[in-house]
Amino acid sequence: MTELMNRQYYLASRPKAAPTPEEVPMRDVVLAPPAAGEVVIKNMFISLDPAIRGWMSDAPNYIEPIALGDAVHSSVIGRVHQSASDDYAEGDVVMTFGAWEAYTTAPAAALNKLDESAGVPLSNFLSVLGPTGLTAYFGLLEVGKPQAGETVLVSAAAGAVGSIVGQIAKLKGCRVVGMAGSDEKCAWIKDDLGFDEVINYKTCGDFEAAVKAACPEGVDVYFDNVGGDILDAALLCLNKHARVAVCGWISSYNAEVPHFKNLWQLVAESITIQGFVVLDYVEQFPQGIGQLVQWVMEGKLQFKEDIVDGLDNVLPTFLKLFDGSNEGKLMIRISE
Repeated sequence: MTELMNRQYYLASRPKAAPTPEEVPMRDVVLAPPAAGEVVIKNMFISLDPAIRGWMSDAPNYIEPIALGDAVHSSVIGRVHQSASDDYAEGDVVMTFGAWEAYTTAPAAALNKLDESAGVPLSNFLSVLGPTGLTAYFGLLEVGKPQAGETVLVSAAAGAVGSIVGQIAKLKGCRVVGMAGSDEKCAWIKDDLGFDEVINYKTCGDFEAAVKAACPEGVDVYFDNVGGDILDAALLCLNKHARVAVCGWISSYNAEVPHFKNLWQLVAESITIQGFVVLDYVEQFPQGIGQLVQWVMEGKLQFKEDIVDGLDNVLPTFLKLFDGSNEGKLMIRISE
């Protein structure tokens, strides 16, 4: 019998800047059969998220850093290829925490079965109805705690998470200002998504002045996806008792020493700043997914997916996250 090979992209060394093909090379390894209680999945979609860059370092994180020699971790959707579990049959479609590889082997207990018959594109379970949508939902509502009439500022507002954050804030009766990196992205979030004001952070010049002009009554909730100079500027524009929800600091992921200058504003304005990960709210996932499904079905939430075909495109596609060239939730699709 011909051995089945599993193509993987693995961490050979820890990047100090944007990861390179030398740091994340490819290999083909023999695919072993599943052990008792395990399932082998043929991957169909691989999620590409900024957090993966953090896992490539050896700094403490909310999950263990990727070990040198291991395939790069990622959420995946795939079809069961072989099963050694009574709970899953060949052909089932599942979602799990896998890797940048053609096949993922995982314990059955770590899988979530997806219903193909529902008519929902499977990619949606990695975007608006999955970790992306849930991150926006819980980060804004549970951490940001917006109230009707307040001003919500969102960085990376045309991104997969930020675009959903802004729309939910509008549904909650807030005034929403988004920051994005091109005139086209700014036009999309204002004209199509209904943001009240937009800032092109690449052309606006002084960030603080731009935020103050767009938010003349100050900012009550800042949903931060980028950190760096934009966070520094936003801190100077926050109202008393404002809330900052820290989803990510992508501007510093490829920098050796991130810096912040205006953290004293947390004291000066009695500001709450809180980081979070979506796994903090796992027990509330059914409620969150139910609400997101309702809003999507009612046409109240729009979203984009940036899907690139071919596992061998995984690293250059991942790097799109750091130059802002992706359009929506970024993922790799592997043909069945």
